[in-house]
Formats: sequence, structure tokens, C-alpha cells
Amino acid sequence: MDIIVKDYIRADQSNPFQQWMKNLDRHAKSKVEQAIFRLGMGNTSAINWLGGIGEYRIDWGPGYRIYLVQDGAKLIILFGGGTKQRQQADITHAKMLYQEYKQRKKSVGYTP
Repeated sequence: MDIIVKDYIRADQSNPFQQWMKNLDRHAKSKVEQAIFRLGMGNTSAINWLGGIGEYRIDWGPGYRIYLVQDGAKLIILFGGGTKQRQQADITHAKMLYQEYKQRKKSVGYTP
């Protein structure tokens, strides 16, 4: 099953996921891109669900994570990423972005 994977774009046109990605070295970027490819192919087995937010764990380096939400059966929205060390702060930030996403979707018909 193919899934569409998109970055969340905030109202100010900033992209939290790409802001995180630009600070990764090429090896880490490659691992994250592989994970996104797997998500697009429907492989969601590495996701741990935390109160509506998904945490895709990459077992490499400092324990990279991708924070996301599945919106329907065929759409995944990427909110950001982080490492095991900053996990709780990253989860809190992703939850805030998810609430923002839901509000924008409801009030202005935001579609990624």
C-alpha cells in the first residue's frame, strides 16, 4: 500500500521537518530518507504511537526519531525529528505542531 508522505508547512511557510533535516550530516540524512521511503511504501512497523503522535525510531547513531501523524489511510504528515537525548522535548514540540495542524485544517481547510 502506497502512502503519501508530506512535510507540515506552518502558516508562516516554515517547514519544521526540513529545518531539522538541514542540520544532519549526510549519513544521518540518508538514514532518514530511507525511513521516509519505507513509510511511503506502507511500512509503519517502526512507529511507536504516543497520544496521536507517531515516533518513527531509527536504530542508528544517537537514536534518531521522526515525529509524524497519520491522517487517514494514505497520508503521513512529518512534523520534525530529533534524537533519543531530546526525546521528551521533541515529542512536546511535535504535539504542539499537531494541534496547530488540526486547527488549521479545521478552520481554513489546510491541505498539505
